[in-house]
Amino acid sequence: MRYASRRLLHGAIVVWAAYTVTWLLLYLLPSDPVSLMLVGSGNSSEETRAALEAKYGLDRPPLLQYLTLLGRALLGDFGDSIEYGRPVLDVVLGAVPYTIQLGVAAVAVSIVVGIGLALLANATRTAWLRNILFSLPSAFLSFPIFLTGLLLVQIFAFSLHLLPAVGTSGWQSLVLPALTSGVPASAAIAQVATKSIHEYLDSPQSSYLRARGVTRRRILIAHALRNAVIPAVTILGMQVGGILAGAVITETVFSRQGLGRVLQNGVLSQDIPLVQGVVVLSAVLFVLTSFLVDLVYPLLDPRIRSV
Repeated sequence: MRYASRRLLHGAIVVWAAYTVTWLLLYLLPSDPVSLMLVGSGNSSEETRAALEAKYGLDRPPLLQYLTLLGRALLGDFGDSIEYGRPVLDVVLGAVPYTIQLGVAAVAVSIVVGIGLALLANATRTAWLRNILFSLPSAFLSFPIFLTGLLLVQIFAFSLHLLPAVGTSGWQSLVLPALTSGVPASAAIAQVATKSIHEYLDSPQSSYLRARGVTRRRILIAHALRNAVIPAVTILGMQVGGILAGAVITETVFSRQGLGRVLQNGVLSQDIPLVQGVVVLSAVLFVLTSFLVDLVYPLLDPRIRSV
């Protein structure tokens, strides 16, 4: 309980820091949301500006604005979105299912590709093929997410006509975005798992098992892979944050609904309540994922319980 409480306290500090930094960055931008709302409206009088500033609390001193928004956020009230004209929670919660769907699919892709590549690289006996497989994770990391998405769209949507290029309806529309987010995330998992498996296969424990007649395949699956699970899970927990951050690009490339698109619209319109709502929710998801990863460690390796 003491360990869990300490981790939750650290998580609360992370969420507060994300909230504060987001507010500060948006406040320091050269423009303001009221000016953006009045552009092209044909009614930019001082009275209209003053009324809008009073409505959204932008006529108060900066510190008072921050403390007011923070106090409401602690009660679960992020105010009304300037861009959508609705409560922030309604906007954010309406977009959450689409982003979670994409995130779960991307995590599944990263696990399958990362672990599969690590096993294949260590299982092959051909030197040139093994070198290529060992180099693939670095190649995956070198491709930007938007470029990966555009290449997948060009190949599978425009050339082969197998999958839709845009949209949110149906499982087919989820395949390309999941690959776009999952393949780069799998690179870090593959790097860690490949090295861990390789080190185990060269260890005295592996030599002892081979001397007892255990096959290389059984050593690879039952022992080496098990030894690589904990560092791979650690990297996977860290990649969740990257997948959430990459949702802005992925959902834009594939015109999907989700938190990424909402965040993009909020930043462009300097909608401080909306952006803070998305950032706080993303930070909470990241903190909870890291917390769950820490709790899974003793289940994967009982030796950790005695540390």
